Amino acid sequence: MPIVTLTSGAKFNGLIGSSLLEAAAKGGVFFPYSCKNGRCSACKCKLLIGQTRKLHPESGLTEEEKTNGWILGCARSAESDITLEVDDLGSTLLPTVKTLPCRISQLNFLAPDVIQVMLRLPPTADFNFIPGQYIDVIGQNGIRRSYSLANADFTDRILELHIRAVEGGAMSEYWFNQAKVNDLLRLNGPLGTFFLRNTGNIDLIFLATGTGIAPVKAMLESLHARPADQRPRSVTVLWGGRITTDLYFNISSIAADFDFIPVLSRANKIWSGAQGYVQNALLAVRTDLKHAAVYACGSDVMIQNAKKILLENGLPEKCFYSDAFVCSS
Repeated sequence: MPIVTLTSGAKFNGLIGSSLLEAAAKGGVFFPYSCKNGRCSACKCKLLIGQTRKLHPESGLTEEEKTNGWILGCARSAESDITLEVDDLGSTLLPTVKTLPCRISQLNFLAPDVIQVMLRLPPTADFNFIPGQYIDVIGQNGIRRSYSLANADFTDRILELHIRAVEGGAMSEYWFNQAKVNDLLRLNGPLGTFFLRNTGNIDLIFLATGTGIAPVKAMLESLHARPADQRPRSVTVLWGGRITTDLYFNISSIAADFDFIPVLSRANKIWSGAQGYVQNALLAVRTDLKHAAVYACGSDVMIQNAKKILLENGLPEKCFYSDAFVCSS
């Protein structure tokens, strides 16, 4: 059985036929990840020694990255003993992933194309999550779609989702035309590693587009519970949309201390706020990124471009965290 060694010193068995991401988790080592299907780059790692086998396409990597030895942990399995350079999660303990029943508690339209879904778990359900993670909702005929959790408080056993309509989408047809309060569904989760890391005395910056604001909302709500030595020195939120209705809820209602910058890419003449893209709007107000950490959620195009230009402008590479919304197919 191949042995996988990380530059951090961690080791695990590389299971033949299983992705490096899966094998690592079974060995008690956790990589960052998001989509698990090769279309984002959250689980990117560099192959230093050894051979791997491609399990599916790695569209989340550029050709230059592939040439330079980068691979995706979700898309490769170990064929020999290998050594990887990857920022694993160290001592972070991820909540156990479970499949549980749930019922729709509320359905509220936040915009013509965005619906808030509140899912109620049974009182006896043993479920925990870290604000920023997501779940898969399993609907009729086994259709499964991923949605970020938009709440940090889980004392009432309710999970909040913000769901945007996708033209022709099977689950969109359900949510927007068929779903009823008390419908029985299943969920699988929590999933993903998009959550706050070390935030002590840093400039904490959130970039979001569309419903990418959902996990940002959850993380903002969780800030008050962080220990004193983990309080950031500043918090800035940039939320981008095309038109004003895309900014579909009042973010100032969140009980946290932060600066909010709304950004529109197709603003009308009466809009006096920031225009263009959230990453460019950030650079217009903050040029010093040396002591910042950026958490970006939304379209994959935004995330890839934001990472590129922010690193070029001084953001440390290990201080960019993201969760890309990629289409289900």
